[in-house]
Amino acid sequence: MTTLMRRLLTEVSTRHYPNPPATHAQVEAFEARVGWRLDDDLRAFYLHCDGATLFAPREKAPNYRILPLSEIERARVRMRQENTDTFGAASWYTLLYLQDGDYVLVDVANQVDGRYVLLDAFHETYPVVEQISASFGEFLEKALASGNEYFWLED
Repeated sequence: MTTLMRRLLTEVSTRHYPNPPATHAQVEAFEARVGWRLDDDLRAFYLHCDGATLFAPREKAPNYRILPLSEIERARVRMRQENTDTFGAASWYTLLYLQDGDYVLVDVANQVDGRYVLLDAFHETYPVVEQISASFGEFLEKALASGNEYFWLED
């Protein structure tokens, strides 16, 4: 685990609302279910906490809810209830729920330095997406510094 991820995970644990960690068996079962492996950032996160809400508990409708492994699914199925290319790439999976049907997706077919890129998926324009981060670690760092705002929507 990188020093950056160690620092970010400590912050999630001390200032936010993490779920209990996933076990190695849960990670393996998730990878078998979806057919792809977590990258190093995501693996470190899920072994530290199996999802989390940032800035506010889940019941207070937080802007950032990092999904537990059990809730990660193909984006086109979650967002359009269809499993066809018309409704987005097969490699896009939900990773964060942002409220009102909006998600941050992980693109498991697109890596930068061995880490998956993250995409903004606005429910009204999906399957049009925009890359917002080169890795989960980069995304988490910016999200934690955002003050509960969507940092990629800033002018």
